[in-house]
Formats: sequence, structure tokens, C-alpha cells
Amino acid sequence: MELNNHELVPEHRFKHIRYEEKPVLMRDGKEAPGLHQVWISLDNEKQLNSYTTEAVKDVILAFRRASMDRRAVAVVFTAVGNKAFCTGGNTAEYATYYANRPLEYGQYMRLFNDMVTGILLCDKPVICRVNGMRIAGGQEIGMACDFTVAGDHARFGQAGPVHGSAPDGGATDFLHLYVGVARAAESLSLCEPWSAHRAMAYGLINDLVPVYKDKAGNYAPNPMIVTDKQTDATGRYVYGEFKTGKDAEKGKAELELLTVDLGNLDTAVNKLVTKLMYTFPDCTRRTLESLRRKKLEQWFANMEQSRSWLSLNQNTEGAAGFPAFHFGDRNEREIDFVKLRTRLAEGARFDDKLVEEVLPPSARARWLEARGGKK
Repeated sequence: MELNNHELVPEHRFKHIRYEEKPVLMRDGKEAPGLHQVWISLDNEKQLNSYTTEAVKDVILAFRRASMDRRAVAVVFTAVGNKAFCTGGNTAEYATYYANRPLEYGQYMRLFNDMVTGILLCDKPVICRVNGMRIAGGQEIGMACDFTVAGDHARFGQAGPVHGSAPDGGATDFLHLYVGVARAAESLSLCEPWSAHRAMAYGLINDLVPVYKDKAGNYAPNPMIVTDKQTDATGRYVYGEFKTGKDAEKGKAELELLTVDLGNLDTAVNKLVTKLMYTFPDCTRRTLESLRRKKLEQWFANMEQSRSWLSLNQNTEGAAGFPAFHFGDRNEREIDFVKLRTRLAEGARFDDKLVEEVLPPSARARWLEARGGKK
């Protein structure tokens, strides 16, 4: 029998992401005949898998296709490489095109909102396979997924208030549902990343696996993370935190002797997909729909006003923060916050003159050049 195709754009070919069908393993390790899992992978490794406008469009259509796929057991949302799942929106686009163009950014955010909604409404269970950093918008689209499996090299967090935005693309809606209000406030405001171990302890992710291998081919723990029951000088529990000082220097030296192998991560993802296969599909869908309702209530209540605010912010703090990050040197990507707060307290207008004043020196000349040398 020929079945109807319910995709919006059946003929669409993905150019900015990868869309793959992969086997699903049965309990005996053999491939399940006639079934598969769908992998949707961000494909911008050079820019840490940040999503461009065109990539967002592809992700929307990819989740729609996977949702309509009768033979798909689950969707795995991931990215290429081993450094990042996603670091959010593409800062090159933000700094050179969307800054000072609120109407354009509003249209872009319409697409972004559709991407998050598409994940939340997918008819299949959605697993976020975290192959590296899950930061900013990457954290937001990751939290829209049902499950998260991460390598122990991953880190999780936000970047908005430090780089000219607010985490209103889902983080302010979802994070407290995972970790509670107090921890959410800390992460969302201070933008200090959590290790995968800390994310696991807080309940943000479902599974954590080692990905570093030594020269003998054995998996080794991440040497940059405190993984035993240590306390600092004040007696504070520091399990899962990033090492500092001499411990960090020693960890970096150990890291140079290790390689990243994501085989463990893939095995963990495949095991989860196998477990999902051995459930009634409609009962599982209904269960996840009911659970997702808590996220959707928050999301639908806030997404439009968040879109409007984020668009207008492109005329003020976004116009300073994104160029600072994009044009600044690696270790000089933040504005002069003291000067900004002082000048605003003095009544300064948030215009190009003020932006030029607060940009880091390494970003200022490049920013002016990108604007045609005009102040």
C-alpha cells in the first residue's frame, strides 16, 4: 500500500546539516529489520557547530521529516566532530548582519522559535548526543530534547549576559525544571560553565561516559575535572568542578597524552535507542508529550515576548556584545563592563560612539573596518 507523505517539503535536500538513517540494534545486538534511528547533526565544526540562519531552516525541516518517519524509533540530535555539540547562534552573522537590525533579527528569531518548537513537538523520542560544548543556544536546543547523553569532556552553560543577550531562547524556560531555581539563576546570570559531571549531579543529563583514551587504548577520566570527593580550603564540596591552579596545569599536561574517542558515547546512545524500541510507540509518545507539557507551558508563555525583546536588544547591548566576541582576540572578547555601566549612569546614549568606547582594543579596529571605517 502506498502511504501518504505528510512532510512539508518532501523534496528538500539538506545542505547545512547532516540527516542520516542508522540501524537500531535489538537486544541480541543484531540490527532490527525495517527500523532505524534518525541522526540530525549540526555541520559547522570550524565554528564550533554554531547554527547559521540556513542551518536553522534545515533543522526545522529535519525534525519535521523525522517526526513523520514511520520507521524511525528515535531521533538523535548531535553534531560533527568532538569539540562541540553547539555553541549557539553564529556570531559572525550576529555581529556583521543582525546587529542594529532588529526587524531582521526578529525574523531570524521566528525561525529559531520554530526550531525549538519542532523539537518539543517531535513525534519521536529525541536524544541529545553531546559530543563537546553545549553552550548558549546550544544549551537551549539541547534542553528541548527528551534525553541527554554526554561525553565527560562536555561542558554546559550560557553566554548571554556576558556577551550581549539574555538566555530567552529556552534556557530561562527550561533550566529551572531540570536543576531548580537557585542553580538556574547562577548559570543563566553568571555564565560560568558546568562540567558534564556537575551537569549529571544536578540532573541536567541522563548519562555520562568517558571519551579520553590513553596510548594503550584504555579509557581514562577527564584530567581537567575533580572526580573524587575533594573539598576546597573552605570545606566546600568540589566534585565535578574544573581544576584550578597547579592541578589544572597538571591536568593540561595529562590531556596532551590523551586522544578523544566517541565510541563509548555512540554505544550509550545506541543502548538508549534499543531500550526505547522495546516500548509501545504510542504509549511512549504520549508519555513524552505529557512530560514535555511542562516545558511547552513555559515556552509558549514567553517565546513571543522574548523574541520581541531580543530583537530590540540588537540596537543596544547586542550591538556591543556580539562584535566584541566576534572581532576580539581569543582572550579579549568582553566589553569594558565598568566603563559601560559608568557611561550609562552618566546618561550616555547607547549609540555607535558608546559601543566604540567599550569594545576591547582588539575588536575595535576590526569592528570599524567591518562598518566601512565609519564611527
